[in-house]
Amino acid sequence: MREGEGEKPGSEPEEAKLQNASKQIVQNAILRAVQQVSQESQQKEERTTISKSRLQLGVGKLTKKHEKK
Repeated sequence: MREGEGEKPGSEPEEAKLQNASKQIVQNAILRAVQQVSQESQQKEERTTISKSRLQLGVGKLTKKHEKK
């Protein structure tokens, strides 16, 4: 029996299309996940920077209050 015997004509290209579509879906999902993780990481870093800035401002205010006395 030869390879491909008993298969419908054109079934291989259809299977290849489905495989390519599946690969594309997976690649898009991975790309979105990576982008989301990157965005969340960046937002977390920004929040940390803002918190540190506020902390430093608070320490500066305390120091100035003590200097006035």
